[in-house]
Amino acid sequence: MWPDSASCAVVISFDFDAEEVWIGEDPLNAGRPGTLSQGTYGAKVAVPLILEMLQRVGVTATFFIPGRVAERYPYRVEEILAGGHEVAHHGYTHTSPLLLTPAEEEAELLRGRAVLTALGADVVGYRSPSWDFSPHTLDLLVKYGFHYSSNLMDDIKPYRHPEHAVVELPVHWTLDDAAHFWFDAAAWNKTIRTAAEVRALWEEEFAGFNALGGLFMLTMHPQVIGRPGRLAMLEQFIGWMQSHPSVWFATAREVAAITP
Repeated sequence: MWPDSASCAVVISFDFDAEEVWIGEDPLNAGRPGTLSQGTYGAKVAVPLILEMLQRVGVTATFFIPGRVAERYPYRVEEILAGGHEVAHHGYTHTSPLLLTPAEEEAELLRGRAVLTALGADVVGYRSPSWDFSPHTLDLLVKYGFHYSSNLMDDIKPYRHPEHAVVELPVHWTLDDAAHFWFDAAAWNKTIRTAAEVRALWEEEFAGFNALGGLFMLTMHPQVIGRPGRLAMLEQFIGWMQSHPSVWFATAREVAAITP
């Protein structure tokens, strides 16, 4: 299904959550600067480093951004767009749709999109905070003209939702940096993996996706993957994937556009 008979597609995607991922989980975190500093790192240090790296490797990525992050860091959104990257929807606050009423979910969708479009983004894709859907999510995406969702784990190739025009670009925890690198400060029982371990895992997965003609959707977070050693690993890993013949690197929007 890929252009020029490519063996598989690769999308490099980032959920630019900044402080919102902590505030969305617990509003009291808004008054905890130590906790929020983890997200501040993503906006302050990681996003510029990521943009420099993407320019070096010549890859255009997709950034899913909550509206409130865009309000707090409009210049970062503008830098992402100036680099030619796609900006897509990731809620207004980083709140799961399952915790919202239908009216609240609709308001979040509209408010988040309005912030991003005001900064110059043409928003056609949606990734839910926490990859959660409510019973109303797909209907809202259709109602407001979204082209694709990137939330579910039920396939390795894109497909259209039954009875909806929305394309699904599947994800998985295996290809999410937080599953491997995130530190559980509450329990202190989650080991942080080394970059070498994660690269080995991602190489194995890429080989399988490439053999089966799948969509290799990396989901990463600037505050997580943007640590210096991990970012160096990501740059080397992208170069390794680029060394394979017939691999199509694309934005999420471009993949959705060719999905029948």
